[in-house]
Amino acid sequence: MGSFKDLIAYKKSFELAMDIFVLSKKFPQEEKYSLTDQIRRSSRSVSACIAESYRKRRYEAHFISKLTDADMENSETEVWLDFALRCGYISDLENQNLILRVNEVGKLINYMIANPEKFMSSNTTRKVAN
Repeated sequence: MGSFKDLIAYKKSFELAMDIFVLSKKFPQEEKYSLTDQIRRSSRSVSACIAESYRKRRYEAHFISKLTDADMENSETEVWLDFALRCGYISDLENQNLILRVNEVGKLINYMIANPEKFMSSNTTRKVAN
């Protein structure tokens, strides 16, 4: 397996975060230290957590743990998008498009969580239950 940058979930989450960054540039100045920062941070964290999970893929429990962090950040991004819509900073169409993409990333992350063996390194250490 190559780099975390080869993962579809990483590619799609990174592009989504970049699109959110561009879109959030038009948010009002008074949102700079609240909604703008929050939505940028959570959307970027999805990609970062996926990258971290890839580096921890030798240990299944750590791999899954970082992916659940990515899923959590992805869900948080959805909440901030809903706030942006309700506050009138983005249109219904922009929100619908972004939410579809958030859901797609979530499905990819959850596929990885449900099928860790497809992503684990060859020297995998599994937690053994007694």
